[in-house]
Amino acid sequence: MTGWIRIAGLGPGHPDLVTPEVSAALAQATDVVGYIPYVARIPARDGLTLHASDNRVEIDRSRHALQMAAEGRRVVVVSSGDPGVFAMAAAVYEAVESGPPEWRDLDISVLPGITAMLAAAARAGAPLGHDFCAINLSDNLKPWPLIEKRLRLAAEADFAMAFYNPRSKSRPRGFGRALDILRDACGPQRPILFARAVSTPGETLTVTTLGAATSDMADMRTVVLVGSSATRVIDRAGAPIVYTPRSVSQ
Repeated sequence: MTGWIRIAGLGPGHPDLVTPEVSAALAQATDVVGYIPYVARIPARDGLTLHASDNRVEIDRSRHALQMAAEGRRVVVVSSGDPGVFAMAAAVYEAVESGPPEWRDLDISVLPGITAMLAAAARAGAPLGHDFCAINLSDNLKPWPLIEKRLRLAAEADFAMAFYNPRSKSRPRGFGRALDILRDACGPQRPILFARAVSTPGETLTVTTLGAATSDMADMRTVVLVGSSATRVIDRAGAPIVYTPRSVSQ
């Protein structure tokens, strides 16, 4: 049997947001590898082995997947959202680069998924309708001063911004510091969206301003979107519409 690896994005949570391409790969797989809560989303079936592991062993997980593929297994490495956005695609290729030469000849491909950032933007309206950037606020794999530098430069460039991994139990203070930087750079009236567990039964969306935002409004299941200076909020009955126009005034 010829082995392969598919690095797949499971989307933000709802089964309808898993792409047909990903579903087809999962149907053919002999093994699924990933972080515990993502693997838990895969139904058990005969002929499929689920390999769930902790959040901080991405390279070990990738090596395990690559070795199984080298032995002829059909392996799907799962991430939430899109596997190329702060997820497993980069980890697998890092393992390929540092691993045995024969891993470079394996059949490996990335199957895109719908990111939490895009799902949250769709729920709110179109806050990423013009230029934007995405920043991972976790300092587990990069130093906090670099995060602060990128926050300031993104604010100076007047991007709309999407923030992943804003706050966790082990990192309770970083997001508060990020909000202080953004308030200083953008002012208190800039719109900010907190989208938690998008597309799941526990989904919540909160639209407010940087001046009113507090760090406890986010956790690891929250993606945070901050508008640019052009972002508009349309008040209406129910949830407001947040959008950023496609044109920029000269």
